[in-house]
This record gives sequence, C-alpha cells and structure tokens, in this order.
Amino acid sequence: MCPFMRRLVHILLFAACLCSPLRLFAEEVQAADSVAVDSTLQVSLLTCSPGFASYELYGHTALRVQSTQYDYDLVFNYGVFDFTQDYFVWRFVLGECDYMCAASPYYVFEHEYRHRGSSITEQVLNLLPVEARALTAALVDNCQPANCVYRYNIFRNNCTTRVRDMIEAHVRGIVRYPARAPRYTLRQMLHQFTAGSPWDEVGNDLLLGADVDTLLSERAEMFAPVYFMWYADSAMIDRGHWGCDSLVRERRVLLAADAALQQRAAAAEPTFFLTPSQLFWALLCLALLLGCWEVRRRRVLWGVDAVLMVLQGLAGILLVFMSLFSEHPAVDTNWQVWLLNPLPLLFVYPVVRADLRGERCFYHAAAAAVIVVFLLLSFVIPQHFSSITIPLALLLLSRAVVHLWNYHISR
Repeated sequence: MCPFMRRLVHILLFAACLCSPLRLFAEEVQAADSVAVDSTLQVSLLTCSPGFASYELYGHTALRVQSTQYDYDLVFNYGVFDFTQDYFVWRFVLGECDYMCAASPYYVFEHEYRHRGSSITEQVLNLLPVEARALTAALVDNCQPANCVYRYNIFRNNCTTRVRDMIEAHVRGIVRYPARAPRYTLRQMLHQFTAGSPWDEVGNDLLLGADVDTLLSERAEMFAPVYFMWYADSAMIDRGHWGCDSLVRERRVLLAADAALQQRAAAAEPTFFLTPSQLFWALLCLALLLGCWEVRRRRVLWGVDAVLMVLQGLAGILLVFMSLFSEHPAVDTNWQVWLLNPLPLLFVYPVVRADLRGERCFYHAAAAAVIVVFLLLSFVIPQHFSSITIPLALLLLSRAVVHLWNYHISR
C-alpha cells in the first residue's frame, strides 16, 4: 500500500469511528444495562502480526466485541492517530504525540491487515457476562470525544498496555500472569522486531540510551503485542473464593499471513543496498585510504573535514535536543553524546582556516583524546551501542590522526 493510500485508510477508519454505528451501539449498551445481561456478548483479544513500515514493525493489539443478540461486531482500537493533527511530526519528536481509542466494524479492521498480508489471531476472553458488559461499556465510554485521546508512550502507554489495563480493570478478580525470570532488555526486544529493518534498528540504537539495557519484568515485556498474546495464553483470573479461570477460553487464527502480499509490502518500502554497518565500515576504509594519500602528499583535504564536522554536529544537536527536551523514554541516558554532539560546529571555521594555512589546530588533539577515551570506556559503559558507532568513531579518529601526523612531519 502506498503512503497516500495508507494515510487515506487511517483517515477513513478514524472517520468511521465517529459515525452513527458507534452512537447506536452505545445506546444499545446503555439500554442493556436496565434489562437482562446479554449472554451472547463476547470480548476477544486481537493480535496482528507486524508489517514493514516503521510504525508497523511491532504489530498491533485491539479488542473485539461481538453480540448475536444485538447483531454487532466491533473492534476497539487504541492505536488510532491523526496525521493531519497540527504539528504532528514535531509533537512526535518531543514525545507528546496523542493517540485515540476508536471503534470500527470488524470487517473494516480486517481489511487493512488483509491488504498488507498480516495475520490476525483472536483469543476469546473467558469473561462472565457481567464482566463482558462492564468492559464493553467502558470501551464505549473511552471512544467518546471527551475521553478518546491519550498521551502515547511506546513502552508504557500504548495500544497493547491500554488493552491489558482495560481487561484487568473489569474482571471480578485479579489477572495473574506466569512468572518468568528476566530474559531480555528492552533493546533486545526491539531488535527482535527490527531484525529485518536495519536502518530502523540503527535509528533506535542511536537515540535510546542506557535505560533500555536493563532486564525487563514480565509486565514490562507486555508493551509488545505478541508478548502480551503469549502471556494472555497462560494467564489466570484469580476470583478468590470462587476459584481461578483461564483468561483465554479459546484461541484461533482469524486471518492467516499471506507471504506474497508481505513480499510486495516489503518491496514497496524504501531500501538502500547497504546496511548501516556495511556503509560505515566502507566509509572507514575509504577514509583510511584517503588518509594514506594525504600523509604521502603531506596535505589535508579541508572539504572532507568540513563535511564530517557539520554532519557530526547536526547529529549531535538531535541527540542533545532529544535528551533535554523530549519525553520519549531513555533518550536522556545516551552515552553516544560523547561522540555525537554539537561542539564540532563551533570549530568548523578554525579547522578549515588551519587546513588552508597548513597550521596546527588544537581541535584535532582534543577530538582524538575524547574519541580514544570513548573507545576505551565503551567496553565498560552499561549501554549497547549502535552497529555504526565503532566504525564512525574510528573514522573520526582517523581524520584527527592524519592532521596530527602531517603536523608532526612538517615540523
């Protein structure tokens, strides 16, 4: 699906959520409160497999509500966002992005995932009729304009954690999940989903700091849709004196994955013939060859220094800005600011001037010292660095060494 069509589908889905079917459904739910409980009411957990766009890599979770008595089949979705919202991209960078809860007919929900070849797994929840009615009423209330917007957080308050919390809040008892020893860090979990998207993986690793390199509890792992699905399979509802029931009564695949459609979707995503790691190791080799040529000729190419310092400084501005101003989790504990920070921008002019005059510039000695210390400490710093960090550090170090060597020879 092209970006325009994907955006159109989201807008139509958002519009459908606000139309009369939901209002009629809400009236039916309110009317049902005064009569007998609907024994045909069924609530299910839906888990959708990942897609290939950046925001599809982690999969999706929603709740399905069905009733044969009132003839409705709706999906309640906490993953709706509006591209047309004022300053959407800017708010997303700041971590102030608002998502919405919205409802749509099941066939509309299924259409989007069928079109991209993803699977949909349904887990029918083992709820009492009164629990199903209370959960349904709460979902309808969450979809009202005054209540539907919430502040999104990818790890703590997303489409999956919202669904989990709604289920837990409306069962008559306590949902207990199987206990497991900590297995993964948050970064390791992210790598599981970005394994086929190396550029997305590098973007995450560059922006996320040491806080995502600690082991997660079982509950923290549930931010990922497929992990919550696995936990739900083994979860129990502890009803106290009334015993325990399995949270999930039945599991089935509503929509099987389509490999052909997935291949087409993957092919439609923009790609680059080299992975980030391959690209930066290649750039390092090129820089070393260039450095050997400069040493033999006893000269430096000031244009190379200017470009590298500008790019390094711009990347540093992004990291420092995210660390200081963004509400995204874990961006304020990023040790890579030693390597990528705005300071090189302040020294572009002195470095270029020294290059043109054949003079020594103290910047290179200072940069070499900082990079060497960073490389030595990288073995003990409690953070997993991006795959491009080491070749990038060596590339920048090679430029400083070329300047220092040429100055030493010319003395």
